[in-house]
Amino acid sequence: MDLKQLIEERDETLAAIREGVRSVVTKFDDEYWLARDDDGVFPREFHRAMADAGWLGITMPEEYGGSGLGVTEAMVMMHEVSSHGGGMAAASTVHINLFGPHPVVVKGTEEQKREWIPRLVAGEDQVAFGFTEPDAGLDTTRIKTFAEKVPGGYRVNGQKVWTSTGQVASKIMLLTRTTKYEDCARKTDGITIFYTDLDRAHIEVQRIPKMGRKAVDSNAIFIEDLFIPDEHRIGEEGKGFSYILHSLNPERILVGAEAVGIGQDGLRRAAKYAGERVVFGRKIGQNQGIQHPLAEKWMYLESAWLMCCRAAELYDAGKPCGAEANAAKFLSARAGHDACLQAVLTHGGFGYAKEYHVERLLREVTVTRIAPVTEQLIQSFIAEKVLDLPKSY
Repeated sequence: MDLKQLIEERDETLAAIREGVRSVVTKFDDEYWLARDDDGVFPREFHRAMADAGWLGITMPEEYGGSGLGVTEAMVMMHEVSSHGGGMAAASTVHINLFGPHPVVVKGTEEQKREWIPRLVAGEDQVAFGFTEPDAGLDTTRIKTFAEKVPGGYRVNGQKVWTSTGQVASKIMLLTRTTKYEDCARKTDGITIFYTDLDRAHIEVQRIPKMGRKAVDSNAIFIEDLFIPDEHRIGEEGKGFSYILHSLNPERILVGAEAVGIGQDGLRRAAKYAGERVVFGRKIGQNQGIQHPLAEKWMYLESAWLMCCRAAELYDAGKPCGAEANAAKFLSARAGHDACLQAVLTHGGFGYAKEYHVERLLREVTVTRIAPVTEQLIQSFIAEKVLDLPKSY
């Protein structure tokens, strides 16, 4: 098969993914997402529809019920999910299933994979991720949640923050220390990952009121004497830090694609409004003061999308893509945020009203500039790894 045929087949596959995802996503209109933004109820109907259509397993191995596809296909899917009014609420409902559980795929035993992955693909289980801690932030090596070895398993105590879907999850992927930081030869040693039941008798979950993505909850969790059996440990004890690295670049690429999708959604709404709104006897879209900022946002969004595509292409080819994945996340989040802000400004006073949805999109897209990694750390990474400048932190 020649290169041209391979490209044509790939493009046909990606087009089919877009069409299939769009057929599900567009069943959930602006009013559905506005209602979830108001009441904060997890979008179970949307989650179930995506599971029933098979999209929750797009990156999971075929032998466990998934589709076995790559980051490029997942990126296209998430771009489509985020482009139709649901913002990060829609994206996060699905996104968390894609590469978050990747340590199970990469390092899980055959028994663990057979037991856990099909249930995630089918939407029967939802998993919360207990990684971040209040006093550690992005310095993951400084986590303090400790798993003490006891007969048959581990006894865990500690605290996590920004744990998504803790209100509705049945499972939790938990990052712990099994050796204290000060007792490790290397700061990345002594970290262990578990995938276990979210036992609410030993895990207190406190919801964090926040700016956007209200329907997909974020929480502070408090863990007291949680017993985790040995068979729920993923991989080797103390090697967990290296396991989470497998999902970092894919997550950056997917968040970038989602930010672009939300930005394009806002831009479409702004252009439509500008083409219809009449002030001083003429459509406001006829004024260059309205046209030019929107045109500029289109260019930035398209450029960011190309960086996402480049990063995904490198990842799927097994090539280094750290710089490109980080750049994709940085550029896309900036472009998406700026486009949504311009959409609000284009609507004028009506942009401030929930009726037109652009204020909600602006709130939804803002988190992409903060998570899963800050703009400042991305800039430091590029400076050090690409420009060969001294490490600054």
